[in-house]
Amino acid sequence: MIGAREALARLRAGNERFVSEIMASEAITSPTRRRQVAVAQEPFAILLGCSDSRVPAEIIFDQGLGDLFVIRVAGNIVAPSQIDSVEFAAERYGTELVVVLGHSTCGAILATLEELGRPPAEQSRSLRSIVDRVRPSIEPLLVTEVAHDHAALVKHAVRANIRSSVNQLRRGSRALEQRIREDRLLVVGAEYSLDSGVVEFFDA
Repeated sequence: MIGAREALARLRAGNERFVSEIMASEAITSPTRRRQVAVAQEPFAILLGCSDSRVPAEIIFDQGLGDLFVIRVAGNIVAPSQIDSVEFAAERYGTELVVVLGHSTCGAILATLEELGRPPAEQSRSLRSIVDRVRPSIEPLLVTEVAHDHAALVKHAVRANIRSSVNQLRRGSRALEQRIREDRLLVVGAEYSLDSGVVEFFDA
């Protein structure tokens, strides 16, 4: 299994290929590759990303079958099942890199901001579980200067939500905390631009 820094470099290189439209993943989605990973998998990175249909991790990082262990949920939020999934992949496969992947103009962020602007009685029950997890990271922004600029507010809220999820993974599990202390796990945040296709990593 490759280390976290090499895994991060692979993701950066893959995203550069994606943006440059010089994709290499065709060779690693071939029938031969499919037969290889049917026996066993060794994902080199764990991705906790948003369910948004425009942000498929394998494509934007130009990776193939068996390369990434991907967990997708609206708003790339962290709930117990997401933590369990990250723990599972880290322990089962020895994967040393976790990336929380958010993206520009995230629908879950927009929905949360809309819900926070409504009276409690008018807020959607179906969105509550997502809103309640996103709210703590973006509510403080509503009393800052960016609150008066919607585009800036959304941009800052997306980044704040990613950082919140990163912090929850770093501190929400004894097993993950131990791996981090022993330098066997690195958890970083990243933001994908829907317009440019570029992934910006931070806290790495």
